[in-house]
Amino acid sequence: AQDGGAADSVVSLRELLGMTSAHEWRRVGVEVPALGEAPNNRIYPHYGVFSPVRGEYVRLVATAHLPKMPTGQTALVAFDIGTGSGVLAAVLVRRGVGQVVATDNDPRALACAQANLTQLGVAAQVQLLKADLYPDGRASLIVCNPPWLPARPGSPIEHAVFDEGSQMLMGFLKGLAGHLAPKGEGWLILSDFAEHLGLRTRAELLEAFERNGLRVVSRIDAKPVHPKVQDAGDALHAARAAEVTSLWRLAAAAAPESAPAP
Repeated sequence: AQDGGAADSVVSLRELLGMTSAHEWRRVGVEVPALGEAPNNRIYPHYGVFSPVRGEYVRLVATAHLPKMPTGQTALVAFDIGTGSGVLAAVLVRRGVGQVVATDNDPRALACAQANLTQLGVAAQVQLLKADLYPDGRASLIVCNPPWLPARPGSPIEHAVFDEGSQMLMGFLKGLAGHLAPKGEGWLILSDFAEHLGLRTRAELLEAFERNGLRVVSRIDAKPVHPKVQDAGDALHAARAAEVTSLWRLAAAAAPESAPAP
């Protein structure tokens, strides 16, 4: 023990580097061009909360066509499932979505989102709720960016990247049809990195859509531009070079037509 009574501790280099990066993101913020011009476009991630340094997934949400507002409503209502830093909720408000309900089950993420939404000046349009996936009710747009790798996290900071057993992904798909307003859309933002690593197949993903009463309206793809894509010395270079991040526009599958009376 040290003179002050605190015990020595040992952490892996990987976790130490992650903590260092998290500290810098919290200190200086991450510029998000999809939120507008500097300086009012920075997100300040907290430790263990996914940082929007992978800008392609934010751009997808910032540019995809919004669903039409239902007749009789004065504001488009959206759910942001697993809001994390709050970046996607903020993007939706900046795009003109009138009301966003943003959920997360991690108090650290909710505190992070509240701080970011407040400093961006959009907190009045976003209701933050501690919930395991869905709030009550329905929405015309439901957005979810779950952790992309179906593996077990080894430290708190990895919970933003690893979704053990695809629990969040499958929970989102299971509840989506039941929470969509008529003619509403669910936007699933997901990288195919897990497919290139052999952790999930495209057939399994498509089968999960069908099993949960969903159909694909369209898919919008984007290539990542982070530095590791260009690093040929990286052990996962082949998978990173082939990776595509997609915004899957999902809708409730049409109910089968009733059989004609005999």
